[in-house]
Amino acid sequence: MLSQTDIEKIDRAAMELLADPGIKVEDEEIEKKLFKLGAKPGNEARVVRFPKEMAKEYLSFAPEKFLIADRAGRKREISPGGESCFWTGAALSYLDGDGIRLIYQKDLANFARVIEALSHVDAIVGTSTEDTPPGHRDFVGFRIMAQNTRKHLRPLSFTPKGGEALVEMGKVLSGGEGLKENPIFSVGFTAHGPLRWTSLALGVFKATSGHGIPCTVNGEPMAGASAPVTLAGTALVGTAEILSGIIINQVLEPGRPCFFNLGFAHVMDMRSAFPVTGGPENALLAVAGAELARYYKLPSVSWMCSDSLLYDGQNALEKMLGALTHAQARVSVVWGVGSTESEKTVSPVQAVIDNEIIGMAKKYLSGFRVDDQSLALDEIRRIGITGEFLSSDHTLAHFRGAFFEPKILARAQRSPASEKDEMVRKAEKMVERFLSSEREPILEEKTERELMKIEKKYSE
Repeated sequence: MLSQTDIEKIDRAAMELLADPGIKVEDEEIEKKLFKLGAKPGNEARVVRFPKEMAKEYLSFAPEKFLIADRAGRKREISPGGESCFWTGAALSYLDGDGIRLIYQKDLANFARVIEALSHVDAIVGTSTEDTPPGHRDFVGFRIMAQNTRKHLRPLSFTPKGGEALVEMGKVLSGGEGLKENPIFSVGFTAHGPLRWTSLALGVFKATSGHGIPCTVNGEPMAGASAPVTLAGTALVGTAEILSGIIINQVLEPGRPCFFNLGFAHVMDMRSAFPVTGGPENALLAVAGAELARYYKLPSVSWMCSDSLLYDGQNALEKMLGALTHAQARVSVVWGVGSTESEKTVSPVQAVIDNEIIGMAKKYLSGFRVDDQSLALDEIRRIGITGEFLSSDHTLAHFRGAFFEPKILARAQRSPASEKDEMVRKAEKMVERFLSSEREPILEEKTERELMKIEKKYSE
C-alpha cells in the first residue's frame, strides 16, 4: 500500500520525533541507562531524546525472525513476510448464549477450552477477570489458560510483579527447555501517548527481560485524538512510539524478540467521538504497520475487530475485511479472534464464527495449483464433450481439500429445518459441544501444583 518513498518519509519523520522532542520515559533506571548509551535529556522531566545513530544501532539488535512455541510441541517461525497466525484478544465483557456480562474465571476457562478446539487459532490472549484481585489478574489468568489449552499463551500484564510471576510460571510450563529455546508465552505493553512510556509499561518490560520472551511493543494512536487526524500522521506517531519501545527493550535485553505493532491503531469517529475498530481505516493502518515492520526487518501485529454489538451483517463484513486484508498484507500475528463490540467484548461464539472467516481467507490466499495433475487435460479428453466428472476417478483422487468446507455456513436447500439452523445457532451448538465433551487434563498434577504454589506466593 505504501510506496518505498512513503515508508522512507515516515521513517525519517519518526527519527526526527525521537530526536526532537523525544519520548517521555517514566522510569529513572531506564532513563539513566539510555543517557549512558548516548541518549540526550529533553526539555521536560523524564523526556529522552534518541539520536538517529543510537536509534538505528539498537533497533538492529532486534531479531528479524524468531520462534513462537506452544505446549503441544509445535514451534513456528515468526518473520516479517511469513504467513499470518491468528490469536484471540483481551476484553472487559463476555458474550455467550446467556447474554453479556463481566468476565469471570470460569468464562476465561471455557473460552480457552473453545480456542483449544479451533483449528485456525494459534494462541489465546489473557483478559481481565472480575473475581480476581486486579493486581493478580495476569498470573491467575495465565494459570487458568494453561489449565485449559496447549496453545501459545499471551497473558495480559497488570503489574511488574505479575510479570515476575509469569516468568516463574513460564519456566515451569516450558519443561526442561529454557524460555528462550521454548517460548511458550509472550508479553507486551502499549505506549500511552502521544510519545510516552509509563512506569507500568516500562516496569513490565524490565520484569520480563533477560529470558528471550517475545515482546509485543504496541503503539495505539487514535487518529483525531491522541494522533493527528490524518492516517499518515497517526502512522508517524505510532511508529515513533513503537521504535522507542523496541530500543528500550534492546537496551534491557539485547536481541530480545520484539513485534512492531502499529496494527492496534484506531480512528475517532468525529460525529460520535467513538473509537472505530472495524473501519477501512483500521485495515489501512494494519497494512501500513506490516509494511513498515518489514522495512525495519521486524514481525508485525494487528487486531481485526468489529464495532457491532451483535453477531450480525455488520459484524461479518467488518471481521472478514480485517481477516482478509491483514492476512493478505502478511501481518505476522493478527489478534481479535472472538472480539466484538470495538474490542470491549470477547465471545466463544464469535470465536467459532471467526475461525470460519479465517479458514475462508486462508483458502482464498492459498490460490490454486497449476500442473499436469490439476489441469487434467487427459481426463477432459477421456470424458469428452457433454460428459460428466462426478463419477471420474480424477474427482475421487482430488476432491478432498480441493474446496473450502465450511462448518457453520449455510449450504443447503431452503426448508423449515434449514431456516432454523442458521450460522449463529450452529456456532452456539459447536460451543456447547466443545464445553460438554469429556477431555483429558491439560496439565500434569505436578505442573499444576507448581503453578498454584507460585500463584499463592505472589498473591500473598
